[in-house]
Amino acid sequence: MLATLPPRERQIVDILYEQGPSLVGEILDALQHEVTGSAVRAMLKRLEDKGFVVRKPSESGFVYSPALAEATARKSALGQVVKVFFNGSPVGAVSALLGMEDKLGNEDLDELERLIAEARKGRAK
Repeated sequence: MLATLPPRERQIVDILYEQGPSLVGEILDALQHEVTGSAVRAMLKRLEDKGFVVRKPSESGFVYSPALAEATARKSALGQVVKVFFNGSPVGAVSALLGMEDKLGNEDLDELERLIAEARKGRAK
């Protein structure tokens, strides 16, 4: 879903996930003023129209937030990566991650084992 956004709009949504609910000025600061405030407002309006962003009035102006929960957006993005780069195979994606064993510590591997055990228990129900 997010993968369909133009790069700058995606950057704004990423900022909102990172910072949480934000005013236009805060988004502009995070963009390091690479664009004008009016351009940011126009992109936020487009994002709102597309359903990626919601806004609420505040004393300081509108506060913008992502419309999707971060976990939902992450799952959607990961699904797209698995589809495109691993021919839809979650096992292929996990194998690639495990191939990065020099970056995975024992704690990471223990956590992966725990998650696999939980997934197996969930299937038994």
